[in-house]
Amino acid sequence: MQRPVVSVLRWSWLLGIALLAPAALPAGGADRRQPEVRRRSAGGPLISGGGDVLQAAPHISAPALRRLDLGTPLQVLRRWRCENGEEWLQVQVAATVGADHPAQTRRGWVHG
Repeated sequence: MQRPVVSVLRWSWLLGIALLAPAALPAGGADRRQPEVRRRSAGGPLISGGGDVLQAAPHISAPALRRLDLGTPLQVLRRWRCENGEEWLQVQVAATVGADHPAQTRRGWVHG
């Protein structure tokens, strides 16, 4: 009599575990999803420190396009590292800046 009781308890415990903890097997009906690709997004615009010059190319002797005022919001388009190790940022001035002068250049390079 003892043996059938132990067998029933063992099988009911196993059945309870199987029902409460779903198996993560393909045949068990678990949903297997691929992880999402997440891209890092910048938190906000880069702010000009004042005295920065927007240049036509990533080189010290490149012609200056315009001087950036202190606090000018910039969007970084890409980074460039020269052979000599200097870092340059290609930036775009926010559309709201200089709206009274639409002919001003909005894209250029700043020394990083």
